[in-house]
Amino acid sequence: MQPPPAKPLVEVLSGIRQPVPPLWMMRQAGRYLPEYREVRARAGGFLDLCFTPELAAEVTLQPIRRFNFDAAIIFSDILVIPYALRRSVRFEIGEGPRLDPLDTPDKVGTLSSSGDFAKLEPVFEALRRVRRELDPNIALIGFCGAPWTVATYMVAGQGTPDQAPARMMAYRHPEAFAKIIDTIVETSITYLLGQLKAGADVLQIFDTWAGVLPPREFRRWSVEPTKRIVEGVRAKVPDAKIIGFPRGAGALLPGYVEATGVDAVGIDWTAEPSLIRDKVQNSVAVQGNLDPLALIAGGDALDRAIDDVLANYAQGRLIFNLGHGIRPETPIAHIEQMVKRVRAYRG
Repeated sequence: MQPPPAKPLVEVLSGIRQPVPPLWMMRQAGRYLPEYREVRARAGGFLDLCFTPELAAEVTLQPIRRFNFDAAIIFSDILVIPYALRRSVRFEIGEGPRLDPLDTPDKVGTLSSSGDFAKLEPVFEALRRVRRELDPNIALIGFCGAPWTVATYMVAGQGTPDQAPARMMAYRHPEAFAKIIDTIVETSITYLLGQLKAGADVLQIFDTWAGVLPPREFRRWSVEPTKRIVEGVRAKVPDAKIIGFPRGAGALLPGYVEATGVDAVGIDWTAEPSLIRDKVQNSVAVQGNLDPLALIAGGDALDRAIDDVLANYAQGRLIFNLGHGIRPETPIAHIEQMVKRVRAYRG
């Protein structure tokens, strides 16, 4: 019987450095692609696109067809978790997500203690469809939002510049805030296990707002809940491959890696290379960290930025990615330039 084809991204997460770093982009299924915009217009609302398996699978595969990335990430959103917890979740055009805020302890008391996973079955079906169509050398990534980041939207009812409403609730009402976090942790474990069962090879936990927390709160509200998710998933799937992305964590990254047990950590473009090499990449793979604005700039500036990432990290285990999601105005030719340059690397 033939062994399954090697997936370069999974190999890196398993401890095997690749001479050419595997490459994908956060938000790679999205608004910078004309074919995505066409499907999005057809779908109606954003959540309709997330929860229509054939359309979610189609937009997941679009960037793979164009760029032959080493991973596809399922098209969904971190706020499907509050949706499964029976909260109202809607996306206003030009405004972003809107939820019914859980901004007092009394309102937190109305939160369901368990998720309705039938609501998330379309995500699992989209994963199954993508897995059937995806080249066996290409990894399929499932994901969730980290409890801290998801909670910031649930408390405020929307995104805010520094997520002050959730930070304030965590200070003033830590028991109520902990209930939100605990509920998200348990729901996320079940959701991620469902994604693995549906065909995901790798999981990513996005903590987009980790960088607004002071060190003590970072440990309590970012690190500890992420650690519980990793442990909960691995209790059922011991070899589950998990990437953490605590954006903006900076000097707190080594402690995050050690405490959570993730296989790789995403780094943003402000990361200090020597710190990452000496204190992070010596124990886990790193993923990142091209500035999305360099990708928009293109030309020699883009080449220099790509070469910097490779020079800083490609001698160790690296998954080449952006330091955050690709922006809608990014020219497709610049992505082609990036792919060609990374794929020409031999180290």
